[in-house]
Amino acid sequence: MAAPLMEKLSESLGSPEPAVRLILSVLVGYPCALLYRQFFFHQPPTVIHLYHAISGLSLAAFNFAGTQLYHSALCVLVQFLMMRLMGRTITTVLSSFIFQMAYLLSGYYYTATEEYDIKWTMPQCVLALKLIGLSFDYYDGGQEPSKLNEEQKRSALANVPSLLEVIGFSYFYGGFLVGPQFTLRSYQRLVKGELTDCPGQPPNSVIPAMKRFSLGLLCLVIYAIFSPHYPDSYYLTDEYDAQPFWYRCVFILLWAKVILYKYVSCWVIAEGVCILSGLGYNGLGQNGEHQWDACANMKVWTFETTPLFTGTIASFNINTNAWVARHVFKRLKFLGNKLLSQVTALAFLAIWHGTHSGYLLCFSMEFIIVNVERQAQALVRDSPLLTRLANSPLYPLIYLVQQFIHWLFMGYPLVPFCLFTYDKWLRVYSSIYFCGHIFFFTLYLGIPYLRKVLVPRKERSEKKED
Repeated sequence: MAAPLMEKLSESLGSPEPAVRLILSVLVGYPCALLYRQFFFHQPPTVIHLYHAISGLSLAAFNFAGTQLYHSALCVLVQFLMMRLMGRTITTVLSSFIFQMAYLLSGYYYTATEEYDIKWTMPQCVLALKLIGLSFDYYDGGQEPSKLNEEQKRSALANVPSLLEVIGFSYFYGGFLVGPQFTLRSYQRLVKGELTDCPGQPPNSVIPAMKRFSLGLLCLVIYAIFSPHYPDSYYLTDEYDAQPFWYRCVFILLWAKVILYKYVSCWVIAEGVCILSGLGYNGLGQNGEHQWDACANMKVWTFETTPLFTGTIASFNINTNAWVARHVFKRLKFLGNKLLSQVTALAFLAIWHGTHSGYLLCFSMEFIIVNVERQAQALVRDSPLLTRLANSPLYPLIYLVQQFIHWLFMGYPLVPFCLFTYDKWLRVYSSIYFCGHIFFFTLYLGIPYLRKVLVPRKERSEKKED
């Protein structure tokens, strides 16, 4: 009976059934969190783990066929056995990394299509990071505290987690399907009732949670209204090819703004679930106010207003980026090359997203764009003329131009990310004459010459010495 009901609902909403199931599952996290607050907050840890595990597994079964549930269950069990049998060793970390990523990539390989599909690999990619991070935290728990940074000390596990604890952590309804990432230590504090602004009682987090829910719902409505007007498929039509060059560029800009709301809405709504349960509690701020941003995956205001590529990246998918920084970028410090660590981290992100060539191209473009932007920022900062211009009354106009360039070239690398395959994204790039590649390549070559003209020789000499 549920299947026909879902079919009718998806038809009435004009959305694919898997997408409707997914958003309903994220929304169901709110009543799950309310039940936890009302009936399970004061229960023993075993009962809470069971509740989280059963809730999460039920949502997984609702979204994916029962035969597909064994993928996540198998990965959780193997992860637990590796920690138990191998101990706090590098072997455990490497085995976890190789197994979880190999399993995920195998899933991508056998299920991949040329469209964006919601299938079991979607929560699996979230789970893979969670379990790999668990192995790192378990390993750090056996190290001398002096060898760990403050972030690692907060996440390190002093004791071996139980199987039920790992299951509850893995299937927690607030993060199983679309994230966010959080550590087992945070989950343990949630279970112990420590993540609250009112010791011994459920947190006063209903209002903060509803604010995020309302914002997420607004983003979802925006996406639902405008996405039919900016479909990915339009790029591959003769109509798009026949449009003027300026129209094709503006379409990319508007399409990028709309398409990203698909992710923004899910993450902000899921964050509200975490806040409501208490997992989003982040202690006191500088002014003594209670903070609820421990699970924030989006800084929506920054995302909407920043004119910088680095600002958008820093405000988007925050927890995943923080996970990669913590467990890939910073762990590669032994290489002694920050640029190589950055390239490796972005390559990992590309592979983690999937096996299509579009992911690799997208993150390659991100690497180029970020580094060119940093060079441009340094040029503006070091040039007295450009600094005065940036601080002049003309800045509002400069801001508008900067935002146009920013969102045009944010959409540019999103084209292969969303179209996946070589033949599709190459067709789009050809239709706009590879303008993004030419623009950033020109900046990359031109900024050093502009420095010679716009930056005083004394400033250039000091920078060179530094």
